[in-house]
Amino acid sequence: MTKVAIVGAHGQIGKLIIKHLRAQGLEAIGIVRKPEQLSQMEALGADPVLVDIENASAQELANGLKGADAVVFAAGAGGGSTAERKHTVDYAGSVLLAQAAQLAGIRRYVQISAIGVDDPLKPDTDPVWKAYVEAKRDADIELRKSGLDWTIIRPGPLTDDAATGLVTLNEHAGRGEVTREDVALVVVAVLQTPSSTGKQWELRGGDTPVRDAVTL
Repeated sequence: MTKVAIVGAHGQIGKLIIKHLRAQGLEAIGIVRKPEQLSQMEALGADPVLVDIENASAQELANGLKGADAVVFAAGAGGGSTAERKHTVDYAGSVLLAQAAQLAGIRRYVQISAIGVDDPLKPDTDPVWKAYVEAKRDADIELRKSGLDWTIIRPGPLTDDAATGLVTLNEHAGRGEVTREDVALVVVAVLQTPSSTGKQWELRGGDTPVRDAVTL
């Protein structure tokens, strides 16, 4: 694995994934949806590709994956977005990337999901939050059925603190804060750990070095 394509590359975690891929001598393709974001990808050392996943076909996205050995879905509609965009980005974007990866002949797919998305929702749950949880849940379901070599990472509440390099990573890690940079470090480690294929892991801060956590 030498080159990774990141959808959502302009997001905070996406940029950190590129940073740590490059630090480890690996190449990155930064897929972004706005032309003004292309120069930022170049500055990070990534090959910039312009594709709006809300409007592109699977083949158009597949064309942007050329040369990649693996893909990462790090996109999200973000705070303040509508319930509709939770579906078109967090769910449909993930599914589109799986289709594009298959068209491009790429098997390895790492998805950043969220803690607790399988938990039952209360009847009075905010509609936008409900849409977000359902989008993440359903995207994970579709990826597990895709036939790709997938890994799903479900981090707890995110912080902007400096990376600790120490995490708790397993099927039932439980809810707890984790830095965005530690999430990125886990993604990069997972990409280089074949035994992580087919794993759905919860992630929070902890006391196990990232490299050990992904191989336990």
